[in-house]
Amino acid sequence: MVSPLAMVLMLLAAAVVMFAWGRPRMDVVAVMMMVALPATGVISMSEALVGLSDPNIVLIAALFVIGEALVRTGVAQRLGDWLTARAGASEVKLIFLLMVIVAGVGSFMSSTGVVAIFIPIVLRIARKASLPAGRLMMPLSIAALISGMMTLVATAPNLVVHSELMRQGHEGFGFFAFTPFGVPVLVLAILYMMLARRFLAPGPAPALPERAALANWVDDYDLAGREHRLWLRPGSPLAGKRLDALDLRASAGINIVAIERGSRYRRQLIHPRAETVLEPGDTLLIDQRAGGYDLDAFAQANDLAALPVSGRWFTDTAQEIGMAQVIVPPSSRLIGQTVMGARFRSVHDLSVIGLKHGTKPVPGGVLDEPLRAGDTLLTVGPWRAIRKLADQRRDLVLLDLPAESDEAVPARHRAPLAVGVLALVVVLMVWGVVPNVQAALFGCLLLGLFRCIDTAGAYKSIHWQSLILIVGMMPFSLALQRTGGVDLAAQGLLDLMGDANPRLVLAAVFAVTAGLSLFISNTATAVLMAPVALALAAALGASPYPFAMTVALAASAAFMTPVASPVNTLVVGPGNYRFVDFLRIGAPFTAICGAAVVGLVPLVLPF
Repeated sequence: MVSPLAMVLMLLAAAVVMFAWGRPRMDVVAVMMMVALPATGVISMSEALVGLSDPNIVLIAALFVIGEALVRTGVAQRLGDWLTARAGASEVKLIFLLMVIVAGVGSFMSSTGVVAIFIPIVLRIARKASLPAGRLMMPLSIAALISGMMTLVATAPNLVVHSELMRQGHEGFGFFAFTPFGVPVLVLAILYMMLARRFLAPGPAPALPERAALANWVDDYDLAGREHRLWLRPGSPLAGKRLDALDLRASAGINIVAIERGSRYRRQLIHPRAETVLEPGDTLLIDQRAGGYDLDAFAQANDLAALPVSGRWFTDTAQEIGMAQVIVPPSSRLIGQTVMGARFRSVHDLSVIGLKHGTKPVPGGVLDEPLRAGDTLLTVGPWRAIRKLADQRRDLVLLDLPAESDEAVPARHRAPLAVGVLALVVVLMVWGVVPNVQAALFGCLLLGLFRCIDTAGAYKSIHWQSLILIVGMMPFSLALQRTGGVDLAAQGLLDLMGDANPRLVLAAVFAVTAGLSLFISNTATAVLMAPVALALAAALGASPYPFAMTVALAASAAFMTPVASPVNTLVVGPGNYRFVDFLRIGAPFTAICGAAVVGLVPLVLPF
């Protein structure tokens, strides 16, 4: 009869093989293990599902939401813009600032999310500085991985190890317990990449296809010269009136694109609706179509002052005002109708400013032109309304978005609120006022209240695959402990090391953890190695903290292969890397990182 330990080890081996093979998906493998482990009789089904109620799983989900709020409010993007302005064309300064910023931002949000944000920024910087993108992509991925060594909440393995400590009756790690190790490793990484960058990317990365910019559409649809800004003087007869009552499109050929309105702290752009009431001091951003309308006479009659226009057809307002090309499919109910007759703005919250029959733009006014199947419409309005078009296919099909859409953030003016909420969450965690998960959930609620993120965006931001992976692998820890697998592994390491110094045992823990992360995810590695490390500490009669910390830090040291972490996988294409590039750059630095960890951990966390 096969022993329970043998069955658990066979399942673990099967999981490792499937992780390394990449089929099926990692979260599917985790669910398979969650179903299979109770069948061995070692754990019950309720114990296999215990991860779903683990506070750290909820905490990780909440941190995904907080990170998304930083993206939606443009905080991360502004850091990238600052980097571009400060670094200029200096490669050394670029690498230094890039790695510091990425490690800092990644301390509070998903490292994968940070890399996804910074890839287009780095590509833009590389083009401006005439550098191969591969010289910067590897420093980006290494800094993102090191960000996991900065704070308790920076990466899932830290929380897994923290949870295992608490499960075994020890106190968990503090919020900044990782920082004394992460900062020195980051310094070493920056110095290392200054030297190692010359071995990367002998040629530029493959050119990415260029997408049309707003300026291209201004030319394609003959929009230049149609843009105007009119300021409502205090005595203007238009003040106090609703837009639907004024009907400026019919009377003056004026299409109001947006309204600039001053508030107590800043000026904001208001997207016009039928019920919008004009106020004294408003500035109207208008598009006036041809048709014999006299704008000067209209302005004089209504006590309006013309203001200068910056940018070609308001392209300088691309953060607030978006454009999109949509096509009218053969099944559309709009065929035969005009834009005015279809109440396009009322239905879609967008204005139509350009129309093409085939490839030729329709001259003059487009609002009264009957629509045909295959017509292309150029729409303008808030980005949120543009993105909604992607969800419907019957009447309109979203054809193209401009390059500027990648950099548009939906809640840019709420960036100070997002930063304030993040600071509050960190303070609550550091001071231990409330449990970490409660602080993070409180932060999510505040971000929703301040409209830094909406409910749909919050749900989409959560990387469910990562959460299911952790939940599915957590039962292995309990199963291995019950069957003696953890003690067996710990004793095997002790027998291998003999009477070695505890630092050498620590080095072995680092090497095994870093080695496992070459084949399976660093989160799964932490789940498996945390109980082994704690058992080693107990067998040596030592403190559990240096061993637990070493596992967490080693799990983030996934530098050696492109599949060791999603962070590495993301930069392979943009950096034009091969497998050997990661091995050549990552293997030496893993050794450097291991030496630093083994040297520093016992000094800060004595045996």
